[in-house]
Amino acid sequence: MVIPESENGLVHSIKFSSVGPGYATGSDVVYEPSGFDLAMKLHYLTGVYVFRSHAVQGLTTKLIKETMFYWLNDYYVTCARFRRSETGRPYLKCNDCGARFIDAQCEKTVEELLEMKDYGSIQKQLVYHQPVGPELSFSPPIYLQVTWFKCGGMSFGLSWAHVLGDAFSAVDFINKWGQVLATIRACGQPSLPKLSPTRPSLRIQKSGISPKPANPISVKRVDPVGDHWVTANNCKMDTFSFHLTSTQVSHLQSKIKDPHQIPAFESLCAIIWQCIAKIRHGFGPNIVTVCRKGSENGKLASNIQIVSAFEADFSVGEVDLEKLAEVLCEKAGMDERSLIEEAMEKENGVMDLVFYGASLTFVNWEEANVYGLELNGEKADFGSYTIQGVGDEGTVIVLPGAKDSDKARFVTIILPEDQLLKLKPELRMNGLLLETNL
Repeated sequence: MVIPESENGLVHSIKFSSVGPGYATGSDVVYEPSGFDLAMKLHYLTGVYVFRSHAVQGLTTKLIKETMFYWLNDYYVTCARFRRSETGRPYLKCNDCGARFIDAQCEKTVEELLEMKDYGSIQKQLVYHQPVGPELSFSPPIYLQVTWFKCGGMSFGLSWAHVLGDAFSAVDFINKWGQVLATIRACGQPSLPKLSPTRPSLRIQKSGISPKPANPISVKRVDPVGDHWVTANNCKMDTFSFHLTSTQVSHLQSKIKDPHQIPAFESLCAIIWQCIAKIRHGFGPNIVTVCRKGSENGKLASNIQIVSAFEADFSVGEVDLEKLAEVLCEKAGMDERSLIEEAMEKENGVMDLVFYGASLTFVNWEEANVYGLELNGEKADFGSYTIQGVGDEGTVIVLPGAKDSDKARFVTIILPEDQLLKLKPELRMNGLLLETNL
């Protein structure tokens, strides 16, 4: 199947097909997402990896698809389709319908693409994304896109329904494909251990500092969306991304004087939180949510990241950055995963919630192994993940910044369009943006 070119002609010759497990999964195999998984169903993750020509030498679309038949034998849940039980609760019917595979061409070189610095546009062009629905039984939960550049380079894009798992699960999923590809090219059919599509139990970390709230404040209930899993925003949202070098990160951390050395993530988020409060001309947002990697090992189809809610009882726009950063430290928050799980289970998983952007949400994906995908032993020159379906309060995502730097960071901010315009000068005044980023 061929679809039309993108509006600006950057990506063209787009072809659709499907890939799935090489072996039949079996009859009557289903996977039932937990209440916490279902709380994420209006959100999607999109990831992109850009490789130069020497990293993809010898690769073809045919070879890539052939390796995926082996890969998806273990990840057959990603090739399933959603159904509803008699009570209306969504589940996955593991019927091997497959993932959508998109093959495309790009008129630019990798060098020209990366010089654009419009990372949001790059992500949209190189990752095909469609939300689940309105016909559940026909909607793939993942899309895979391979785009070939005129210089011989290639990008690999993933669109991933968050109900399948968090960013750590999605990254591990892609990295496993790289391992399968390398094994097949080296010695033929891989011999890999079978994965089990079982969820880890939620082991909640309780701080004991503040009383457990009756209801989770990190999520917002929305009107029922039916079988079309899309967030309805009250305003137009926009995305802006930028790199921070290790030198910039160290300089920003130095603004927060603390003998215990507040980590880079909390330091960056404190500065951005205060910038957002200033452009909103008030004391808020005073309630924020922070997501971090959970202590459990990521498994197939798992949402295990820790969800902490924080509240500042002072003017965020005027307080010392050190005090604001201390609020964001993990010991001050309460993990709300169990509360979200309980809220969903009370309504048998049919309630519709917004998580990212229900309150201003800071997402720590620093430990996500984004540069773990290797082709011909080479890491991507650019790797990034972002979130689709963010609510009106916005989201800030912090990722590893470069394949060869432990301290560099890549930051993505998703906010209402008018707020993002006002935010950029504040970010520049606070040292997060250079003139070249604007």
